[in-house]
Amino acid sequence: MVSYNKFQLDNGLRVIVHEDKNTALAIVNLLYDVGSRDEDENKTGFAHLFEHLMFKGSKNVKSFDQALNVAGGESNAFTSTDMTNYYDLIPANNLETAFWLESDRMLSLNFSTELLEKEKEVVSEEFKENYINQPYGNAMHELRKLAYKVHPYKWPVIGKDLSHIQEAKLTDVQSFFDYYYTPNNAILVVAGGVKTEEVRELAQKWFGNIKANPKLSKRSLPKEPPQQAYRQERIEANVPVDALYMAFHICDRLHPDYHTTDLLVEVLSGGTSSRLYQSLILDQKLFNSLLAHHSGGRDESLIIVNGKLNPGVSIEQAEAAVWEQLERFTTEEISQRELQKVINKVESSFAFSEVSIGNKAFYLAYFELLGNIDHINNEIDKYRHVTSKMIQQVAKQVFRKENCSSLHYVAKNK
Repeated sequence: MVSYNKFQLDNGLRVIVHEDKNTALAIVNLLYDVGSRDEDENKTGFAHLFEHLMFKGSKNVKSFDQALNVAGGESNAFTSTDMTNYYDLIPANNLETAFWLESDRMLSLNFSTELLEKEKEVVSEEFKENYINQPYGNAMHELRKLAYKVHPYKWPVIGKDLSHIQEAKLTDVQSFFDYYYTPNNAILVVAGGVKTEEVRELAQKWFGNIKANPKLSKRSLPKEPPQQAYRQERIEANVPVDALYMAFHICDRLHPDYHTTDLLVEVLSGGTSSRLYQSLILDQKLFNSLLAHHSGGRDESLIIVNGKLNPGVSIEQAEAAVWEQLERFTTEEISQRELQKVINKVESSFAFSEVSIGNKAFYLAYFELLGNIDHINNEIDKYRHVTSKMIQQVAKQVFRKENCSSLHYVAKNK
């Protein structure tokens, strides 16, 4: 059970406190409700660009990390399709330093043409290294475009096209920041050796005078229509071996079927005892690697199956074998032993995550973002109520030919 206290400042900043007297450390986690799904389709990659820019100083602090390090702290961040999350680990007796730094970059992030050009170059090199020059690097770009036709999940977090970052103007970047990086679009969680009243005073002192964005409105993203026909694309490239990528549309994170879908993927590909590994890697030796995961987005997401083929195996043969395994879920209920194994794995994962104050801080922010922070304490019950019949029903909905987008990534010179 994760205990917490919650309050809100007049400018809309939501503040959540988890007191833990067993540690002398504190986590300051600031989650902004902005991800790549909030970008203009012709100006993508901005949320990720800001993950870089936010560490390059404000008008008052030249180096965020250096100032935090002096106080014994360290920081990091990540960007996803749905959010941008910044977190600082610091001795609890230096808590105010993190409040000062986080509020300062929210209020007065340093913008200059020189700094922007430098970070654009850094992000551009990351794009080239990981997505253009890397074997199979553009596979997820192409698979997203194949699976999504209208929803902004159709481009990855790094951006839809390299030119969007390279051509970004200072006015575009400033406008994006001013709209989304405001207190009424943020959730602040403080966890560790802290007291709620201390956090309340610091939050008011450092964030209370930052103005909200009155123009901020509820998202109105285009809803992806149901896929009605099987889609396939073939790419020939200079890669070592053929690779198969298959995407299936699934529910959003708040849908009642989410936890069932999560367990379905775990049975399918959760380690060396999973069905895909045992059948297609060990027994039939069709793949040298094969994984399945789901993107778990706030909006309708994807189950993605991807693997590298062994020499001599045709990509058509490999896809047919994957379909055979997927269709087993639709015709046979999994055993109670198999189901209990994956539920136990999820329970262990939850128990482990609750050991870390960093994990607790993030999940408090995340469930608040989803709309009900209390879910942090009843998620595991939702997994325990999943049955074999429920998994079979979800499999029938998901693993349909017309719900599949298949990317055949073929080696030019075998």
